[in-house]
Amino acid sequence: MSAQTTGIVAYLTWIGFIIAILVGDRDGAKFHINQALVINLFFFLGWIPVLGWIWALIMVVLWFIAFIGACAGEERPVPILGGIKILS
Repeated sequence: MSAQTTGIVAYLTWIGFIIAILVGDRDGAKFHINQALVINLFFFLGWIPVLGWIWALIMVVLWFIAFIGACAGEERPVPILGGIKILS
């Protein structure tokens, strides 16, 4: 897969993230793979009652921003979580 396709697939749930890690161009899409991991991990905070509804809405907006950036081939960090690096 190309780096842009790998970046797009990385945002498609946990399965897409795993496919991006195993099959995709890891070096070219490292930025998007890292952001997808951070967004997926922070989605779990949405399970907290009451606060979770607000957080889940924020996470959907951040996911959409990141997904559109990957489709456009840009490496633009998402607000709030964009500075968090898990994968190096």
